[in-house]
Amino acid sequence: MSAGCVRWMLSHTVKAVCGGSSSCGYWTPASRFTICSERSNIIASSWRWSPFSTAGDDTEQTAAPKKKKQDPRGHATISAVGRKIPQREIQVISETGENLGTMHRADVIRVMDEQGLKLVLLSEHKDPPVYRLMSGKQIHEEQLKLREKQKAKAAPVQVKELTFSSGIAAHDLSTKMKQVESWLEKKNHVRITLRSGRGGPAVNLDTTLEQIVQQMEVMVGFVSKPKAIRDGQAAMCILRPPSAKELSQKGKNMTAASQSDDSSSNATESKTTIPPVSNSDTTKGSIQQ
Repeated sequence: MSAGCVRWMLSHTVKAVCGGSSSCGYWTPASRFTICSERSNIIASSWRWSPFSTAGDDTEQTAAPKKKKQDPRGHATISAVGRKIPQREIQVISETGENLGTMHRADVIRVMDEQGLKLVLLSEHKDPPVYRLMSGKQIHEEQLKLREKQKAKAAPVQVKELTFSSGIAAHDLSTKMKQVESWLEKKNHVRITLRSGRGGPAVNLDTTLEQIVQQMEVMVGFVSKPKAIRDGQAAMCILRPPSAKELSQKGKNMTAASQSDDSSSNATESKTTIPPVSNSDTTKGSIQQ
């Protein structure tokens, strides 16, 4: 039934166009083109407003641009904001780290011009936002520190593994410990596993492993100290390069130990020294004899 209705509407519109154009008396190519264009327009309009067509808007709807997700690391940079401060009032930290309190942006710009400083955003989530006045040299130094921190976080730590038995020969053990030292120099972690030898007693392997580590020529730190595993059949520890704090503490301890050794040796020398005998005492003794 719907197809018949559409066919009737099309025939009706064609008859109306043809009937209106037959009064002209003759046909020309221009008139034919005009009549055809009129027919197409009428058919399209009639179909657009027919109950069988779906309503639609002629204008194209452009999709709304997607909002870019803010990168949480976007503010992990140190850069000057310039003279365009979006807030009217901000909290300002001076170049030396002193809190100047809340200031109007016009006053902040005046201070920047007078002292030749730049303004750096520290925290925009506080109310009011916190800014700091910094020199160009300070900004450069902070940028270098931030890059070093990012490199340290980005570089994954590699864990090397080394396994040997308690019955290992002294020469082979020395070779393996040198390999451990080279790994530590490259900032790697080293997992050492000491297992009991074939037929040998598995007694205090953790203590044995700790003694082996203490005999190393370089200073090491522990991620995991020596402990017994596999029901006492093996011992394991994880070594790491020493931190700067540990190295400085070792240097202080060595300095204190050397000073104590020097003082003790000086005291021993003073006790064992015999006082010299004067010539006058020797002369008196010979006369009395």
